[in-house]
Amino acid sequence: MTAPTINALVSPEGSLEILSNHEVNLLKDRSEGGLYRLFRQCALAVLNTGVVTDDCQSLMEAHGDFDIRLIPQPRGLKLELINAPAHAFVDDEMLRAIREHLFSVLRDIVYTHSSPQFARIMKSNEPDDLTNMVFHILRNARALQPGRQPDLIVCWGGHSISDKEYQYSKEVGHQLGLRELSICTGCGPGAMKGPMKGATIGHAKQRVKNGRYIGITEPGIIGAEAPNPIVNELVILPDIEKRLEAFVRCGHGVIVFPGGVGTAEEILYLLGILLHPDNADLPFPVVFTGRPENAEYFEMIDQFIRNALGDEAASKYEIIIDDPVRVAQAMKRGMKEVETFRRAMQDAYYFNWVLKIDPVFQQPFEPDHENMLALELHRDQPVHLIAANLRKAFSGIVAGNVKEGGIRKVQEKGPFEISGDPTLIKPLEAMLEQFVIQNRMKLPGTSAYSPSYRIVGTAA
Repeated sequence: MTAPTINALVSPEGSLEILSNHEVNLLKDRSEGGLYRLFRQCALAVLNTGVVTDDCQSLMEAHGDFDIRLIPQPRGLKLELINAPAHAFVDDEMLRAIREHLFSVLRDIVYTHSSPQFARIMKSNEPDDLTNMVFHILRNARALQPGRQPDLIVCWGGHSISDKEYQYSKEVGHQLGLRELSICTGCGPGAMKGPMKGATIGHAKQRVKNGRYIGITEPGIIGAEAPNPIVNELVILPDIEKRLEAFVRCGHGVIVFPGGVGTAEEILYLLGILLHPDNADLPFPVVFTGRPENAEYFEMIDQFIRNALGDEAASKYEIIIDDPVRVAQAMKRGMKEVETFRRAMQDAYYFNWVLKIDPVFQQPFEPDHENMLALELHRDQPVHLIAANLRKAFSGIVAGNVKEGGIRKVQEKGPFEISGDPTLIKPLEAMLEQFVIQNRMKLPGTSAYSPSYRIVGTAA
């Protein structure tokens, strides 16, 4: 049965209202160098808020007749939607949150792709250039608020979690909201929505009127993790590396809930950065937390980290099981430490300039068969580079599972192949198997799934 659709003319809501002729032409351009396909993909994902899916390609195929057009107006512009999902509307009026997200998509795609300066930076190897790009995108989205005390807690975890895990993440968010802390997530469902939903209740009880629920995403993942309706600030970065940098530059602490491959990628990215010698004294509170039945999950993650990166990496986080109050208290204390440190370093509260990020974490990694097999998964390198290469391995698996381009490559040439030092590869394979058993990763062998990776052997 075909899902109901609707045609509509939509006016801007709280974001970009005017475009230059050059920007309009880019958005209309359906060629490979144009922005139409990217804009359509991200817009369709936003319009499917609330739909449970983790396959960007399937989403695009299910709405093959959807179209979006720019309509110039004397006082700005409107968007004409053809065959848009009807669930994005109430009584033929688009939900306001979805309308805000739709024009946030327009704002960020135009800003990042119409500037000649950004086109140069995207090819740059200079760390400062890449960090400045992240800063400018966040500033253009008004996600940076000077003068506000550190209060932004980044929450990571799976988009497909159990009801009990979701309720736990919501209770943690509630406790954070009671302490007047704001939430930043990958903007999707599951462990990204729960903390935001809980925080809204905590903020209401404390009469917090400026609570922030920031969603940070990127075009390759937005179809699998469409923004949840609680997000009141949506920002789209050009790729996963800039998305991850945005989290650690504007966030003041991180909470990790149970998740799958994408969550493992985020953990390795964060620890790889915190292990850099220049960040040794930098306060950045990190808590892994879940229900009692998640204790084994975090024990597995902890063992994997200690084996791959050492005990120093494990010292960068605290594991708290089944205690939302303690989690929130740890974050509140951490905010005081961050504030004291930033003031002493004369660093901004709203953007962590002092944080050192090795270029290996900033350069976009293109997951394809050649690059995945060539990953340097061995111990003869600094520990933060081990983290960087393991992060790329997980990033490739994510791409092959949920990103349109990665899915297509796996369908055309088979699974990505991974090889390396057995002391790294065997624990990696064991953890991936557990993700499948725990339903945190698609099950290989089903008719709807083509495995995105294969362990092809281990280097001596």
